[in-house]
Amino acid sequence: METNHTSPRYGMVIDVDRCTGCGNCMVACAVENNVPPADPKATERTGTTWMRVSKLENGLPFPENRSVYLPVSCQQCDHHTPCVSVCPQNAVEYDTESGIVAQIPVRCFGCRYCVTACPYHARYYNWWDPVWPEGMEKTLNPDVSTRMRGVVEKCNFCHGRLQAARAKAAAEGRRTIADAEYVPACGESCPTHAIHFGNLSDPNSDVSMLSKDKRAFRLLEELGTEPKVYFLSEQDWVHAIVKNKISTELKGHGNG
Repeated sequence: METNHTSPRYGMVIDVDRCTGCGNCMVACAVENNVPPADPKATERTGTTWMRVSKLENGLPFPENRSVYLPVSCQQCDHHTPCVSVCPQNAVEYDTESGIVAQIPVRCFGCRYCVTACPYHARYYNWWDPVWPEGMEKTLNPDVSTRMRGVVEKCNFCHGRLQAARAKAAAEGRRTIADAEYVPACGESCPTHAIHFGNLSDPNSDVSMLSKDKRAFRLLEELGTEPKVYFLSEQDWVHAIVKNKISTELKGHGNG
């Protein structure tokens, strides 16, 4: 079913109670967006991964111990987007036709202001030129450009897939695209269907309804950046640890 909205705001809802931490989303993201294997010298701070899955635990002894997995990528801030406001090169843009915070590597000169400004540490500076094992370069996605050393990159909701969906709709004489025509690789690959994606501006879309669910929360909501990535959990301790521990950690250390 097509949406009736000419200017969608694409967003994501991730059910952490469903997530098993399998890592499929990270692999699918890297394959789709030509993120190269890590350099042998890469560390936790200098590696590149557009989607990072962290494990959260309630800290209680067996049999009360519980754990969940929290996939975190660019949170697609919708208000006073920090990375957009600090970039001196206009290498970061808020697309008003999709709500997506886009990264334009060819404009980036590597100052890393955006890396410092991002409260979610979801931006990555390329310390090395991309290198793939011999033969693996044949598997690269031709619809996504690789990025060179010295620029910043991040999740863009698989923008290449959005462009392909728009092109298909235009070829068929349509002005809008159907929800099922545009799904990022992480959501498509999730075996437990923990990742939901769609148009937040459409009140009838799954993501719109789930974002208003009583189980929903966002990271660092107190900053007022209005991220378009929501998380779901029925477990009170998850909400508490995200609000307290995760917020403290995200504010406390950077990745640049």
